[in-house]
Amino acid sequence: MNIYIELFVTFFKIGLFTIGGGYAMIPMMQEEVVSRSWATIETVIDFIAVSESTPGPFAVNMATFIGCEVGGFWGAVCSTLGVVTPSFIIILAIAKFFATFAQDRRVKAVLYGIRPVVVGLIGVAAFSIGKAAFLTGEGINFISVIIFSVAFGVYKKFPKIHPVFIVFLSMALGIIFYGFFPSLVTVLT
Repeated sequence: MNIYIELFVTFFKIGLFTIGGGYAMIPMMQEEVVSRSWATIETVIDFIAVSESTPGPFAVNMATFIGCEVGGFWGAVCSTLGVVTPSFIIILAIAKFFATFAQDRRVKAVLYGIRPVVVGLIGVAAFSIGKAAFLTGEGINFISVIIFSVAFGVYKKFPKIHPVFIVFLSMALGIIFYGFFPSLVTVLT
């Protein structure tokens, strides 16, 4: 199959079958991308970090980066169109019919039933990303634990701080540890 068609179909499927937004897409996106050998789990984590650090919707950024990695510019276009097309179609249908069905008890029941699944999918994504970020082949990556702890602590202490600041803080800590003290990284990992 042509790589551009495969990218479009794969990301269309991801966009169609994951409910709950970008973070809920991570497990399916990870499975599809790694199983096709388009990226390793480590590369997926890097894409997640970059997608979080750049403007725009998370899932669109991920699809764009993965598509670009696999198929260049046109790969990015195909994967981005693939991931947004289902949402576009579904939102148009919902906008057309939502007012009619919004108060229907069955529709409400479906929406209430979907909520726990979304939380579960986000939890699975957090677990697999955390495992890959904090564990290496030799054990615990203490630098990642330190960066996470500082970011978490700052956010906990200043809950009104903008998340972009936390991302920049984490990037700066990564530059400091991995750029200026690589021998310390070797000792702590």
